[in-house]
Amino acid sequence: MALKFTCTFAALGCLALWGFTGTSDATYVPPPHSTTKPGFPVPMDTDNPGVRKAARFGVYRYNNSSNDLFLFKESQINKAMVQLVRGLKYMLHVEIGRTMCKKREHSNLDSCHFQKKKNLQQILKCYFEVWITPWLHKVHVPIALCR
Repeated sequence: MALKFTCTFAALGCLALWGFTGTSDATYVPPPHSTTKPGFPVPMDTDNPGVRKAARFGVYRYNNSSNDLFLFKESQINKAMVQLVRGLKYMLHVEIGRTMCKKREHSNLDSCHFQKKKNLQQILKCYFEVWITPWLHKVHVPIALCR
């Protein structure tokens, strides 16, 4: 019975990962007889679409809580892990950079370029925890630490 529950739980987790990103690249299926236990954080590829979306949510949280006149956006994702716990918990180490877009004038980070003026350039190293519950369409960023 416990084995059946574990297999069912793992299958649901894979479906949740796939459903959030729309690709099967986000799924991590441990090999048979793996030492990976359900619910433990799993390393993810930093180019994974789900990881990139989670990083963007972390950046939104930072931008909404900072007093900077300019928006920041992710310049590099250095490390990513995901844990299946009542949804997906992404743990991300991300470098973010100041863009040329002012907060009051711009909302689309994809069209914002990084600062070119030396005196305005700034890179911050951040740790984000992003909880995503895809079936409820909820995102929560409880931790956004940047320095």
